[in-house]
Amino acid sequence: MVHTDPSSKPSLRAFASRFRPYFTSAAVFSLLVNMLMLVPALFMLQVFDRVVTSRSTETLIMLLAIAVGALLFMAFLDVIRARLLTAAAVSLEKHLGPRVLADMIRSNAAPDRGQDLHGLRDVNSLRAFLTGPGILALFDSPWVPVYVLIIYVFHPLLGWVALGGALIMLGLAILNEKLSRRPLEAMQLESRRAGRFADQSIANAEVARALGMVDNLARGWEAFSRKGLEKQLQASRAGSVLTSATRFTRQLLQVAMLATGAWLVIQQEATTGVMIAATILMARALAPVETAIAGWKGLVEARSAYGRLDEMLAAEPQDEAVTELPAPKGDLSVERVVFGFRGHERPVIKQVSFDLATGEALAIVGPSAAGKSTLARLIVGLWKPAMGTVRLDGADIAAWPRARLGPYVGYLPQNVELFAGTVSQNIARMGEVDSAAVIDAARRADVHEMILRLPQGYDTPIGEGGAFLSAGERQRVALARALYGKPCLVVLDEPNSNLDVEGEAALIEALRRMKSGGVTLLIITHRSRLLSIMDKILLLRDGVIEKLGPASEVLAGADTRPPEGHPGTAELAKKLYY
Repeated sequence: MVHTDPSSKPSLRAFASRFRPYFTSAAVFSLLVNMLMLVPALFMLQVFDRVVTSRSTETLIMLLAIAVGALLFMAFLDVIRARLLTAAAVSLEKHLGPRVLADMIRSNAAPDRGQDLHGLRDVNSLRAFLTGPGILALFDSPWVPVYVLIIYVFHPLLGWVALGGALIMLGLAILNEKLSRRPLEAMQLESRRAGRFADQSIANAEVARALGMVDNLARGWEAFSRKGLEKQLQASRAGSVLTSATRFTRQLLQVAMLATGAWLVIQQEATTGVMIAATILMARALAPVETAIAGWKGLVEARSAYGRLDEMLAAEPQDEAVTELPAPKGDLSVERVVFGFRGHERPVIKQVSFDLATGEALAIVGPSAAGKSTLARLIVGLWKPAMGTVRLDGADIAAWPRARLGPYVGYLPQNVELFAGTVSQNIARMGEVDSAAVIDAARRADVHEMILRLPQGYDTPIGEGGAFLSAGERQRVALARALYGKPCLVVLDEPNSNLDVEGEAALIEALRRMKSGGVTLLIITHRSRLLSIMDKILLLRDGVIEKLGPASEVLAGADTRPPEGHPGTAELAKKLYY
């Protein structure tokens, strides 16, 4: 195994470095645009100081033609700059979006699930900022000192007025940052909490309506939303005052500049053209600062989104560069595995060890909350044990890159999750559909006939989460998905919980086919009917193996006669599951 260089740990800053050419080009265009912004002021200067005094029509026409040409070129450059930033925003979302979504899926599959499920909204915030006026204000702001210096060249007194105005505007920007940043960030936090609550409420809409919980959930969302609105109101009050103050200050400074210029004209220390040009340059110098303050909310949102995404990417686990191992055969070894949830003192799984040879079938039974589903997640490598190791053909399954391991593992969780798409797309694990492989998986899962009875067969859209299928149909399609690609290790968590008699018979036949095909099977079940085809039975209680052995021995240790008053219920089920 070859480890990667830790210095290559990902971050948004490293990711954004690939977009440096976009921003460098935009900065160059900003340089040219701001140079051409001087044209109106210089035009005014020449008109008042040369054309008006000389009364030369030819000079006026020539100056007008030059000014119009320069302004057209400036508009062209401004369009190119906007398109560059838009291209950067589109490229950012195109490259960063899938990576963030993958990280969100990975984080949500972890035992200590992340609370932030809005990474894509952060990507959208960055994209919106790159296409909005805020980013242009940042590119134009560095030119404020240049405009002030040019005004100073016109006359030192005018330069001092411009410098004072720029400092006042800078002070207002700093004050705006201090007064609005914390309320805006708090508002974002509360809004995200309200959004998560709303998403959960909508996801559970059926039970919410059936149990009359709609009004309660609406009030719960309102409580979360109210906190965000309070923070927004606080930030809005400060922001509106500062925005009005900024607009008033800019206009006042223009009046002050015009008055100072007029006084210099009266004192014959400057010309009328200088007075007008300095006023125009002053307005241009202060415009980016005013724009930035007016759009400060977007800037704060983009900065917060950048920080969250940077933290997310920095925490992203990196697949180590490994020598690619051969395809596993299915030998499974669980070695003294211990697992617990963060914040809980007692582990859920305690020193569990067992071995399964290729083609063997193991049933994991036990009472509720014994740790069966947790053990299943550890076995497929979804979670990593705190101590001990789960090995597939001798290799640590948790360290195996998921993209390589996935085709060799079949997993059917207790809560079946399907995706919006067709039946064949779901069986093909939402990848490129190999029709032959899809049909083969369906046949091995014994669901081919059931799928053919659907309105469009394998091309039947199943709706979001499989809404157009019954619970039993969803479970059987998910079983076919688990068998797609002929995996060597298949873990099924209560695969018959939603099946009728016909579906359970089909499942048993599918399990027999898997065993005869050399697939290593682990099944978590609460129904004794599946135990007859198992090679081994593991009884798990309170995270500890209470009994493990060949199915014949474990079954022989239990009386299978139905208890009195419970016809059809085996004493075996009572002893093993309760």
